[in-house]
Amino acid sequence: MTKPLLRVLRGERLDPPPLWLMRQAGRYLPEYRATRASAGGFLELCLTPALAAEVTLQPLQRFGFDAAILFSDILLLPWAMGQNLTYGEGEGPRLAPVRDAAGLAALRLERVAERTAPVREAVRLIAAATGDAALIGFAGAPFTVACYMVDGRGGDFLETRTLAWRDPGFFADLIALLTEGTIATLAGQIEAGAEAVMLFDTWAGLLPPSLFAAHVTAPAQRITAALHARFPGVPVIGFPRLAGASLAAYARATGVQAVGMDTQTDPATLPADLVVQGNLDPLALLAGGAALEREVGAVRAATAARPHIFNLGHGVLKETPPEHVARLVELVRRR
Repeated sequence: MTKPLLRVLRGERLDPPPLWLMRQAGRYLPEYRATRASAGGFLELCLTPALAAEVTLQPLQRFGFDAAILFSDILLLPWAMGQNLTYGEGEGPRLAPVRDAAGLAALRLERVAERTAPVREAVRLIAAATGDAALIGFAGAPFTVACYMVDGRGGDFLETRTLAWRDPGFFADLIALLTEGTIATLAGQIEAGAEAVMLFDTWAGLLPPSLFAAHVTAPAQRITAALHARFPGVPVIGFPRLAGASLAAYARATGVQAVGMDTQTDPATLPADLVVQGNLDPLALLAGGAALEREVGAVRAATAARPHIFNLGHGVLKETPPEHVARLVELVRRR
């Protein structure tokens, strides 16, 4: 029997909808914190297949979600191409910025397959243990990954956004390199056992319409078309966060099977036949209680007539009590 999440991604409406959460494996879980401590560091955790598989499966074992999403990081692609990457405790990622042709020339796409082999091995381990849950692979979309590569850290990505205007040729070359790297990354995950893949463009909403079309929509279309050509029937979920009024056009132009809705998205603004995923506010999950019950009901009501995958509008916050997540599962599955 086809897994519920895959049925919805093919356009079927289910009641209750399948459920998983972005960042469902993470710091809000004590078992995750224990495993990460044993790994010695975040990069080591991502690149040790048995440990990456363990933390991927932890939320399934605790909550019985309908999907596992590979535990990895969007910045493994630039790291695999040769960009220096470190993770400071409590500081987030730091990279040696790439802002000119020399920095770009130092990156090597041919390194990616070898250096990300542990990720594919983790996918194989997870695929053998998910049971009735679907396995989702993922990658960062080119623009969002470029933000970290150019700025060198998280923030408002002023360097990246300015560079896209100041040197459009260089920026287009960077996006093109990342597009091909993303195709290779997701293809490897599918070959290893991923049943669907998701493209995270967390910072897409920072761009005005013209740059959004060039650096968000066009790369997603290229990635989706390449994956569909090689792996017919494997769904792609696009998540251009904060895309606003551009989300429906993104869905049409890219050919993705579903779009992730951020917290601000009203599903009524999207085509009725488009599969949607989302979009409970992570703060409602953090708050719990009556607020959580009310907002779960509102999301269910707003998506009741269409194919829908229940999820958050962004990731689980690290302060979220695990018992609130357990209550969310009860509420979504209550008939």
